[in-house]
Amino acid sequence: MAPDKKEEASSPDAAIPDPPPIHPSFIQVAKPYIFEQTIQQCIAAMGVNPLREESLRLQGVTWIDNVRRVLYLPIRTFNTAVVYYHKFRLVHPDNEYNYMDAAAAALFTACKIEDTLKRSREIVCAAYNLKLPAQEHMAPDNPVFEAHARGIIGLERLMLEASGFDFRTRHPQKTLIKLARKYGLTPQSEVSNLAYRISQDLYRTYAPIKQTTSTMAFTCLELAGRLLDQRIEAVEQGVDYANWKTSREEVMETLFDLLELYTHNRGHTTVGPHFPADRFLTVRIPLNTEAESQKLPRYTNWVPEPRESKATNGDKATKDATTKLHPLTPVAANGDRPRATEKGRDGAVRFMLDPECADAEKSHVATYFKVEMEEYEVEE
Repeated sequence: MAPDKKEEASSPDAAIPDPPPIHPSFIQVAKPYIFEQTIQQCIAAMGVNPLREESLRLQGVTWIDNVRRVLYLPIRTFNTAVVYYHKFRLVHPDNEYNYMDAAAAALFTACKIEDTLKRSREIVCAAYNLKLPAQEHMAPDNPVFEAHARGIIGLERLMLEASGFDFRTRHPQKTLIKLARKYGLTPQSEVSNLAYRISQDLYRTYAPIKQTTSTMAFTCLELAGRLLDQRIEAVEQGVDYANWKTSREEVMETLFDLLELYTHNRGHTTVGPHFPADRFLTVRIPLNTEAESQKLPRYTNWVPEPRESKATNGDKATKDATTKLHPLTPVAANGDRPRATEKGRDGAVRFMLDPECADAEKSHVATYFKVEMEEYEVEE
């Protein structure tokens, strides 16, 4: 008899069983914080030009700020609207929408979340009247705004999906006022007033979706003191960082984000035009020295990516490497991701707030999609 031999797994006889016909639903976990590395990966995956992305970001935030001032909306509505605007733009490339429509939808959604209700017609009308003199202003009930108002209502669903239906909001102004009182600053002091205005400019960057309220409050207070040359030693030394659950690395990252905003886009901010351009460079020099001496990273929570192996021309690995996966795409229990044109077709997308609950469900469901193979010895 011929000796026994094992049947190789690569032989055509060893057919892999088909997966179950029922596709697991895609799970998208709400992300209250999105770090800089993920933000850059989202922009790269969508193929968006970074310069165009920055321009549309500043224009959209300026649009939200101008309209909310006309409608007398509080600062908390502005904060929430800008956060929704940022998260929406990290999921949808800029060729799918007009930035003014996205900004209007973000403001409309924020009005509902913060209980400062405004109709979509009122938002569109306020934006339209900004371009006209007072005697030519139109009423919100004008039929001209009907189509645009309906479009904003349609974008509202995409806003909620991009945020993962996460209605938790953060407002650094409350923490900023507490810190100002703690360090002996009165409401009429120059430092506290400037820090409050800096907290509004902070939303023109991605810092609100990266940092906690305490980190943003410490940053605004320190930068205001440095700009006015009324520095607060306790704030700069970080004596109370541990009590407020923050660190010098996070504060320095936010400081550099603000200084880059004021250096390159000073005219698009509220604080920038009140200071000469070289003032921000003067403030940044000692911060650069501190970062180099203490070896502080430019961005916190940055995970080094493994280097991709070079493939030959025409290799399939080369094509797969060029198609980057979007980091905010929902993932199924078996590891599948919906394609750009298949979202909502092959499986439902469910939104969760608790990441531990989502991980437990994935591990439980994944056992039903595990392919097991056994090897048998065949006698010939």
